[in-house]
Amino acid sequence: MQSTSFIVLRGNSMRLDGGTMFGNAAKALWQKWVPADENGMIDISSNCLLVKTGDYNILFETGCGAYLSPDMKRRFAMNEEAHVLMQSLADHGLSDGDISHVVLSHLHFDHAGGLLSAWERDREPALLFPNALFVTGEDHFKRCKSPHHRDRASFIPGLAEKLQGSGRLVLKQGGDHLVVGDLTIEFVQSQGHTPGMLVSWILAQNGPVVYTADLIPGLPWVNLPITMGYDRFAEKLVDEKKQMLDRAVDEDALLVFPHDPGHVAARVEMNPEKKRVMPAKVFETLNMTL
Repeated sequence: MQSTSFIVLRGNSMRLDGGTMFGNAAKALWQKWVPADENGMIDISSNCLLVKTGDYNILFETGCGAYLSPDMKRRFAMNEEAHVLMQSLADHGLSDGDISHVVLSHLHFDHAGGLLSAWERDREPALLFPNALFVTGEDHFKRCKSPHHRDRASFIPGLAEKLQGSGRLVLKQGGDHLVVGDLTIEFVQSQGHTPGMLVSWILAQNGPVVYTADLIPGLPWVNLPITMGYDRFAEKLVDEKKQMLDRAVDEDALLVFPHDPGHVAARVEMNPEKKRVMPAKVFETLNMTL
């Protein structure tokens, strides 16, 4: 098996309410982990994982992108006008046309918005990544096309139709695999955050790399009982998170977080004294070959 490079690329950032991001945790607790401004807003990053293997460039997630109108950008405290992910790709000598696969854990706007071009007045955003297969969960895609009233605002109107119209949409179920060159990606389906979300276990030569999606959006959420107000089924999410963390300990997996601005990845271990899984080594950036 040939070596594979793993690089975390930054996409567009925003700010969200810390109380909602830490759902069931008191502010006195979560403020020890993440600084908040005077309005209780915290920084939310778009950490997109680029995997380079052989002739393939696989991108996990695209972040929130820059497709929103100026009014909506102000609502989410998005200060970047440009499509930051496109700039990050260019820093590595790539464009969206060089990406062979875009793997989307789910289709909420903060994970899939980067699929679209930056906002321009009187012009509908276009679908980027002209040569890529778009891989997402079959069950979740149905959810995107017919969302519940509670999460309707999380989806991008018309995106499902754009993906279907591309002729390059690939739908997967939990337990399915995607083989790209010498690399195999195993998909584990999760229901707690949003129905049908896929967590990707990338089976690298020197151990798995897991793109955690919103099962663990950042380092503080490694704490097992911590969930978000955005999670549809919090208790189910905790059970799913425990299964993932236990497996990550057993297989010495590297976890990559989609939203943490300070720690993009970590390895975890079982702490025998506290009897729970805790971070063992954290990474502020990620650019390594495994």
